[in-house]
Amino acid sequence: MTLDEKYMYRCLQLARNGRQNAKPNPMVGAVIVLPLSPEGSGGRILGEGYHVRCGEGHAEVNAFASVRPADEPLLKEATMYVSLEPCSHYGKTPPCADLIIRKGVKRVVVGCVDEFAEVQGRGIQKLRDAGIEVTVGVLEEECKALNRRFFTFHELHRPYIILKWAQTANGFIDDNGHALQISSPFTQMLSHKLRSEEDAILVGRVTDEREHPQLTVRHWIGSDPRRLVIDHQHLVDLESLYHQNVQSLIVEGGRKTLESFLVQDLWDEIRVETNTTLTVTGGTRAPQLPATALVAAACHYGNNTIVSYFRPKSAGTSPHF
Repeated sequence: MTLDEKYMYRCLQLARNGRQNAKPNPMVGAVIVLPLSPEGSGGRILGEGYHVRCGEGHAEVNAFASVRPADEPLLKEATMYVSLEPCSHYGKTPPCADLIIRKGVKRVVVGCVDEFAEVQGRGIQKLRDAGIEVTVGVLEEECKALNRRFFTFHELHRPYIILKWAQTANGFIDDNGHALQISSPFTQMLSHKLRSEEDAILVGRVTDEREHPQLTVRHWIGSDPRRLVIDHQHLVDLESLYHQNVQSLIVEGGRKTLESFLVQDLWDEIRVETNTTLTVTGGTRAPQLPATALVAAACHYGNNTIVSYFRPKSAGTSPHF
């Protein structure tokens, strides 16, 4: 692992602290390091920060604010690491690129370019025009993955879509039309944690009428996602959700609802929970996974296994459901 990678990993650790409150802004972490030798080996952290809450200081601002007054003169020899390209425009806060230039750091290492229309490389160019050495693309895939909801939202003009279901060991999602308790108390808690991190949750009318799901985060801490129910008379327009700033959507409906997304290739992530000890004699079969789905993680919790799948590259349009 290189030193640049080491400090970029620290940026990612910091950035994740903003998962609940930074949205709709991206999660970003920043670290300011003073190299201990001319070759750049070793290093002392002068300051670090992350974007805590939308409308408040960005990661770079908080990192500079944490630098001790006695260390301020050292910034001219320091390197700033930031997981996402510094902004170059005036929004709710001034441009971070301008702040970095004023502070006079020697070098900036950027995890990935910000694809948001107001940035898109302008922050990096502004730093370079000011004579600052800029390195781009350290742990790029990890940095992009952290904010995959943000990037999908701005690139495709629709929410990041997570399809989610629970199934028995022999692949059914119900018991001959009757609801099943497939999740354990612990995996149910994890489902509620996921809900607290996403903007909206959707089920079909049949699931809503048959199971009356609350779709809340009662077993976790955080805000309930926006609740959506669809049928042929009440459609969900992804473009409309985009204009309402809904960046992420969990789909927990029955098979027909889930397949309506799968058929149109509208998904970014799929989470399947399997109770490895529970079987039924018949019922509704779980949806078939797309051939393009890639296993990202498999976690085991007692008798239950949760497998997460991602697509190689997000794609899709914004039709009605």
